[in-house]
Amino acid sequence: MIEAIDADTIYDVPVLMRKEKLDERVLAKLKVHTKNEPDLEQWKSFLGKLKNPTDEVRIGLVGKYVSLPDAYKSIAESFIHGGSQNDCKVNLKWISSEEISKETVGQVLGGLHGILVAPGFGERGLEGKIEAIRYVRENKIPFLGICLGMQCAVVEFTRNVLGLDASSTELNPNTKHPVIDMMEAQKKISTKGGTMRLGSYDCKLKKGSKASAIYGETMIQERHRHRYEFNNKYLEQIEEAGLKAVGINPDSGLVEVVELKDHPWFIGVQFHPELKSTVLNPHPLFVKFIEAAIHFKKLNS
Repeated sequence: MIEAIDADTIYDVPVLMRKEKLDERVLAKLKVHTKNEPDLEQWKSFLGKLKNPTDEVRIGLVGKYVSLPDAYKSIAESFIHGGSQNDCKVNLKWISSEEISKETVGQVLGGLHGILVAPGFGERGLEGKIEAIRYVRENKIPFLGICLGMQCAVVEFTRNVLGLDASSTELNPNTKHPVIDMMEAQKKISTKGGTMRLGSYDCKLKKGSKASAIYGETMIQERHRHRYEFNNKYLEQIEEAGLKAVGINPDSGLVEVVELKDHPWFIGVQFHPELKSTVLNPHPLFVKFIEAAIHFKKLNS
């Protein structure tokens, strides 16, 4: 008999199942023999930090699927992984991008120590995401944009800093300045299915960038899931104004990481770092984003 008792967190389950000797029972059934004891010290250390944080921050997750939080499950878990690494409890505020406008943005985002603008598809809620990014850019609040979140950051910057009537062709197919456009390989595809740019790709980070310092190296691999991309026709103009492309795919020239020059922590990534974060290997972008939120809280408390 194996008792499956209620746990405070799903991360308790491996330890609880070990106490019930479930692992031994499974090995016996499979006729697998080993003299080694399982090493759960790192896992227990993670649990200790998770349950006994020394700090706490409030981070807003801006998306259009927040009524179904499991749509962002990997992101939420990445905040748990990165929070434990910082001995910090991350309180997520789930924010619908459709609630955000120029009139409401200050009220909706007020009191937060960091903002993540989440990935997604379609035009619904895009303007709210763009307005949220304007607010964090101008108020120097730590920002992380993932996939569509990065693309919205490029659109916002081009509109409000360069003064161009810019957009993504996903939002406005007839925009005069398509700073985000459908990838060339996608334009002839009519049957969508699994035809997006999927899988792991190389990304070369510029030396001296915040991203390279976060990763501790200049060549990384991250996972992708998208059809739209940064339009390199605007790259020089955008970089001259202060939004730097610091991560580039070496084969295609695709911009994969952007940083804002005059901002304490403003990073957008075309890839999905949440898909590689684990308990024992928290993703460095989440770890450092939470660290920046802690620093912002201390400066503004």
